[in-house]
Amino acid sequence: MSTHTDRATTSASAPRPDPLLLTRLRERAFIQSPFASAIYDSRNRIVGVNQELVRLSGLSEARMKGRRLRELLPYQPFFEISRLCERALRTNEPSHTTTRFRAPGQSRERTWVHTVIPLNDPSGAVIGLSVSALDITREDRARHRLALANEACTRIGATLDVTCTAQELVTVTVGDFADFAAVDLDEAVLRGEDPDLRRPGLVLRRCAQRSVLGGCPGGCPETPLLPGQPAVYPRISAQARALARGKPSLHLTTPQERTQLAPAARGHVIHSVLVVPITARGGTLGLAHFARHRQAEPFDEDDLLLAEEITARAGNCIDNARRYARERNVALALQRDLLPSRVLEQSAVETASRYLPADSQRDIGGVWFDVIPLSGARTALVVGDVADRGLNAAATMGRLRTAVRTLADLDLPPDELLTHLDGLVTQLDQERQAPEHDNTGHDSIDRQARGTGASCLYAVYDPTSRRCTIASAGHPAPLTVHPDGTTRMVPLTAGPPLGSGAIGFETVELELTEGSCLALYTAGLVTGRRAGTDWSAALHPLTGPGTSLPQTCDGLLHTLLPDPPHDDVALLIARTRTIDASRIATWDIPADPAAVARARHHATERLAAWGLEELAFTTELVVTELVTNAIRYGASPIRLRLIRDRRLICEVSDASGTSPRLRRAKLFDEGGRGLLLVAQLTERWGTRFAPEGKIIWTEQDLTEPAAA
Repeated sequence: MSTHTDRATTSASAPRPDPLLLTRLRERAFIQSPFASAIYDSRNRIVGVNQELVRLSGLSEARMKGRRLRELLPYQPFFEISRLCERALRTNEPSHTTTRFRAPGQSRERTWVHTVIPLNDPSGAVIGLSVSALDITREDRARHRLALANEACTRIGATLDVTCTAQELVTVTVGDFADFAAVDLDEAVLRGEDPDLRRPGLVLRRCAQRSVLGGCPGGCPETPLLPGQPAVYPRISAQARALARGKPSLHLTTPQERTQLAPAARGHVIHSVLVVPITARGGTLGLAHFARHRQAEPFDEDDLLLAEEITARAGNCIDNARRYARERNVALALQRDLLPSRVLEQSAVETASRYLPADSQRDIGGVWFDVIPLSGARTALVVGDVADRGLNAAATMGRLRTAVRTLADLDLPPDELLTHLDGLVTQLDQERQAPEHDNTGHDSIDRQARGTGASCLYAVYDPTSRRCTIASAGHPAPLTVHPDGTTRMVPLTAGPPLGSGAIGFETVELELTEGSCLALYTAGLVTGRRAGTDWSAALHPLTGPGTSLPQTCDGLLHTLLPDPPHDDVALLIARTRTIDASRIATWDIPADPAAVARARHHATERLAAWGLEELAFTTELVVTELVTNAIRYGASPIRLRLIRDRRLICEVSDASGTSPRLRRAKLFDEGGRGLLLVAQLTERWGTRFAPEGKIIWTEQDLTEPAAA
């Protein structure tokens, strides 16, 4: 109760404010307000202004009183402010607007928020207006810089290409921020190498540039440099100092520096320049330049901070692109090194091949091709694809290509070869899925458990029978182009991909006319093919007489694929040949030891007819050993065949499935030296199995008589 009484007493005893003093205080608050303010009457005429408005407008209070705003300042944005005042008098509603203009006596354009508030009498009628202007330049520029920084984060680094990233930097900054921008990078960065600005012979190259003035393709009026040209700066220049110190700088240009501009830009005075080192992970990659000449306002310290922030973002993206390019170049070099550098000329086929890596935004894949000489003048054609990317794909491809060559040397049929290759890929997958261990024996890293995802097509062509046997492990079927121009897809059922664990690969056997072409390719040629392109039309040049296979490969890829392709592509085209019957001799040998002498006689006669008498002694020994072994250990029917190809081929076949084994006879052994002599006297020898038995074969170099 007493508390209530005390409060009432205090309220009653408080002094009342002096009305005159209150009026003077309100007047001084208006006059000394930091906001530029004016009071208008009901006819939209100025009746009072404060000191800030007088300072900003450059007009005296006496000149402004009794005048309308559009009469004092007859240009935008003051026409718009006058319109808002008329609207407020009419509707009795406040309004706001934002304008940008340069006030009299100021060198920079500033941003203002204008507020128009109706003034009402006790009845609510409008008797005047209060108009104020608030300078929000600092806040507006902060929002603009933040928006530009956000845009840079979104647009810079969209690709993994060094040059494209540099171009994105200049594209983002030219216009609102700078009138000209350029990026110079260390040559090592462009090659994907680690930068070292301290090394002797350092060269920066203009990587990207852009101007609000436009210019010729690739060039800008502000500079004589073109993209790709070296950028050389004197030691005392701002650029050289920025590189040496690793710190950005704001530089106001001198008249002497302006004379160094390109002639087209001398009419545009570059008044300020920002030089910002492009850095990433503690290393300097190059320089970014920003210049203003069309914008009247020079760069300030806030602009320097913004340029440093944007350039730092670009530097990380450029370094990521550099590291990606380095790994890609290593993978590409490994890929090219693991592919056959040149294909040895074969009697069975004429071949041409091409390998195209994917565009720079994609990792290198694991495509491969190969041409492998086999026994009996046959040739194996191989294409394959590893679904992985990067160095792993190239390394896996090398292992698979080596494995195919090893298995091909065993003369395995295509389906059996793919079965063995499938087992190898399964083993590789198991190794990749196993966890790594550190030195303590503990699991350190779990590898990603994914399959190799490889495919392979293996074809064997025999020029003596013109038959081609093909098997596929998840690979696209090849195309055949016959001499009459007919193009057909080989009716081949693609088996499961390598490493899938499925068992069984089907084979298809074709008889190809001499001069037919077989086109083997990877999936990238199909998935990356241009819309509307036709295989038949692209392959039609293969049917022309004397057509160059290398030119056909180039034309085919140019017709079907964009440049560069979206995926790695390998293409192998083989034109078939045959061995004339006059260069092949075959005899059926009875299972009688006496037939060995007749077999030697047949062989020497045929060598004499072919003019190869110098090979008679070795051939007689080979025929004697192989035919004797077939009679003694094999089964009928027994057959002897000689083929005069690039080498002299001797084959003895029988119906037995047992394979001879080379061994070294001991000093007092009575046998076991025959195959050892055959191996030492011939270039190559081996065994291959056929559906009805086996074939023992040897090869001898054809020596010219003059050399003998």
